[in-house]
Amino acid sequence: MGCSRLPPSASMSALVFGFLVLSGLPEFAAAVTRHYTFNITLHNVTRLCQTKSIISVNGRYPGPPIVAREGDRVVVKVVNKVSNNVTIHWHGIRQLRSGWADGPAYVTQCPIQTGQTYTYNFTITGQRGTLLWHAHISWLRATLYGPIIILPTSNESYPFPKPHKEVPIIFGEWWNADPEAVISQALQTGAGPNVSDAYTINGLPGPLYNCSSKSKDTYKLKVKPGKTYLLRLINAALNDELFFSIANHTLTVVEGDASYVKPFDTDVLLITPGQTTNVLLKTKPHFPNSTFLMAARPYFTGQGTFDNSTTAGILEYVHPTKLPPSSTQNNLPLLTPTLPPVNPNATGFVTNFTRKFRSLATAKFPANVPQTVEKRFFFTVGLGTVPCPKNTTCQGPDNGTKFSASVNNISFALPSVSILQAYFFGQNGVYTTDFPTYPPVPFNYTGTPPNNTNVSNGTRVVVLPFNTSVELVMQGTSLIGAESHPLHLHGYNFYVVGQGIGNYDPNKDPANFNLIDPVERNTFGVPAGGWVAVRFQADNPGTCMVHALPLGCPHKLGLEDGMDRTGWTATQSEVTTSTH
Repeated sequence: MGCSRLPPSASMSALVFGFLVLSGLPEFAAAVTRHYTFNITLHNVTRLCQTKSIISVNGRYPGPPIVAREGDRVVVKVVNKVSNNVTIHWHGIRQLRSGWADGPAYVTQCPIQTGQTYTYNFTITGQRGTLLWHAHISWLRATLYGPIIILPTSNESYPFPKPHKEVPIIFGEWWNADPEAVISQALQTGAGPNVSDAYTINGLPGPLYNCSSKSKDTYKLKVKPGKTYLLRLINAALNDELFFSIANHTLTVVEGDASYVKPFDTDVLLITPGQTTNVLLKTKPHFPNSTFLMAARPYFTGQGTFDNSTTAGILEYVHPTKLPPSSTQNNLPLLTPTLPPVNPNATGFVTNFTRKFRSLATAKFPANVPQTVEKRFFFTVGLGTVPCPKNTTCQGPDNGTKFSASVNNISFALPSVSILQAYFFGQNGVYTTDFPTYPPVPFNYTGTPPNNTNVSNGTRVVVLPFNTSVELVMQGTSLIGAESHPLHLHGYNFYVVGQGIGNYDPNKDPANFNLIDPVERNTFGVPAGGWVAVRFQADNPGTCMVHALPLGCPHKLGLEDGMDRTGWTATQSEVTTSTH
């Protein structure tokens, strides 16, 4: 049985139990159903004096926002009008009992083929803040992405001062070449993919690039003095963690990945691919007679090449009265921010910054971190190698190997059938349930690498009993250089209970775990040459990937839901790591 297109209704019998439970919650009394149509089309865009045809939603780049309130049902009809296969992932949405709507190709669904449609149908449960949507097949998410804005229920307010205005700020990457050709070449040669030509803010590179004008190619945020703005920051870049700062302004962090945090002030923040961070910007009380650069550039810890450039927008104050002709905004001084270095010398700043995130942990917004653990997993994540095909030359660490990312020495082999479909219909031979929960061969993970850096391929999963409390330690390795790996868990939020540099010590490090108010996220960076420990409750039956961005080589955790055969059994939590 090949990959068939399952209508969302196929899963409804399996969702009855979840629907009955959720519909009984008081906060859903005023919930509504919000309908969207995403037409996947080609349209021409010019950046850096290069005009090319890009894949977009409704002819917009970045794509249109999904706006809903906590408790709302969201229905998105996706119509594929391009020659590429497409899926859309709703990054960070819990997808409680709606796994068919999660979006990763060949994991929870088969791709939407040319001329076909697919309707994503999900309810936003217990979340409010900022998330994002993006394509989840190959590198289409280079241009297929947009914001998800989740407002509190109509009778609720923010746990911070009401802002004067809310503004999405989306970071992205721009290639003059076709991103699909870039990743295709990398997979064929085994080399790292060619780096992007620019970073972008809301689709615009800004004035610091050649052939990028200050007028039409630069995002400008116009603000009034003495006001508070909520900036919804989203990193939709494929490959790079980014530093961000606004010259001469302090930002107050209030939320991460649609979970409120204890507010803290910062002049510079770090945001990894797939993360979102809401910040309050308090403008100066009076017109400052200056404009201010908003800049973002990468934090890079690997050994390969990277896009060592800076994207920028401009913060402009609106004068309370009409400026005289000689005092236009163009004549005002432009102040620039100071950002940390792009190289590993910034690791100390990164560690200190990420540790500032703490859950509110109040009665209304509790931190429900599991206090006891039923299942423990230790996953190593990093770059390894695979041999070149016979009679070919590759461009990996040497001409006889290709780069290959792996978890516990296994690189994900993409199936031809959706894993969730295979489980639902009892189709054998698509995946196996023998993914190792600990490294098959322990070694000094952050020290001198072993002589053999080859990894194996497989579509292997870990199956979890429903509602199991889980602790997962992700250990970065230095097989081919240590680098940071953003970890994203589909279908769940997790609590970051610990992190450190070097090798994780199961005898000493748990004593320092934060089990009181750890930050709750869906995406977090595994430190270069270090580790991160997370806990979560496996209460969402279905196929749930856990992967390091960008997508490259998944592995899986699965959930058994304790229902009969018509219920969902999770088959996967995928771990994919980057090949810079």
